[in-house]
Amino acid sequence: MPETQLQAPPRTAPPAVESTGGSEYVTIIQPPSKWPRLGVAELWRFRELMGVFVWRDLKVRYKQTVIGGGWALLQPILPTVVYTLVFGKDANFPSDRLPYPIFAFASVLVWQYFSAALTVSSGSLVANVGLITKVYFPRLLLPLGAVTTPLVDLALGCGLLVLGMAWYDVWPSTAVLLAPGFIAMAAATALGAGLILSALYVRYRDIPFIIPVFMQVLPFLSGVIYAVSSLPAKWQWLLAFNPLTTAVAGWRWAMLDGKPPVLGQAAIGVAMALLIVTAGFAFFKRAEPKFADTI
Repeated sequence: MPETQLQAPPRTAPPAVESTGGSEYVTIIQPPSKWPRLGVAELWRFRELMGVFVWRDLKVRYKQTVIGGGWALLQPILPTVVYTLVFGKDANFPSDRLPYPIFAFASVLVWQYFSAALTVSSGSLVANVGLITKVYFPRLLLPLGAVTTPLVDLALGCGLLVLGMAWYDVWPSTAVLLAPGFIAMAAATALGAGLILSALYVRYRDIPFIIPVFMQVLPFLSGVIYAVSSLPAKWQWLLAFNPLTTAVAGWRWAMLDGKPPVLGQAAIGVAMALLIVTAGFAFFKRAEPKFADTI
């Protein structure tokens, strides 16, 4: 059941009054509304809890591993080597006139962020069943934290990307200022899909088996290993309905000064990302009241 906290009158002190940071609040438990509400004010009040979730995931991610955080650097390097040997040299896939190793590495960074964010967010509710069934907090914090945590690995990978750019003497133009926007686009897509899948996972335990199959195909539909601009125009417009296509191509353009995405196709990608995240929020909020009973 959703909660709302209102500031209590100073002259009355009912038993339900809480003291939070020096301010008094009354917690009102009310039935869910007919239309889903995001509850930004409530999410902001619990922002420190989200920070706890992110820090907890960071601490356990590489706990008891030999090289620890070094895996955040090896994870994008190994696929890049394979893609370069198989698709760059043997198959000679198009790379927008960029050196294929740096082309592939930049693409893999975005793809692996999306893959990690979607995989962890889709299982975030089931992985925290103890919290959901015993403590009230906005359940939305769990998928949000799961999408935020892989940004640390992405930031470490960007350090390697800069070294690779220096090695190949490839430098960005002023379009680099738009690079965070394309990462935000990938994050919104992962969050929207993760919200839907996490809500479904509470009831249907088939979700962990579906995601790996989907992830094996998606890189080929997102232009991760080749330049979508080399395809016929009809296929470019078709792939534009996949938001990751715009996110990957736009990231390469912003960071490597490659070929810019077509404005119309990019607009379709942005619209689809907004549609996915909006649908994800609506579906998640509608299913949220039944999480504790179903999980």
